[in-house]
Amino acid sequence: MNETFALETEYIPLCDLLKYTGVTDTGGQAKHFIADGNVLVDGEVELRKTCKIRGGQVVSGDGFEIRVVGAGG
Repeated sequence: MNETFALETEYIPLCDLLKYTGVTDTGGQAKHFIADGNVLVDGEVELRKTCKIRGGQVVSGDGFEIRVVGAGG
């Protein structure tokens, strides 16, 4: 899955981004998925569940890549 996610605010917590884009079904699953080291932010493993994801960042993992763009595109 390759997806672009447009922010409506300054940032989105990483666990919420994974839930909203369908990488995980629930926020709880997202938190476990992150804690297990399955998520990269800009190519680096990210273990902070509520890491602030801002426009210009790329969140990826096995089988998915999400490009985050700032509010307004």
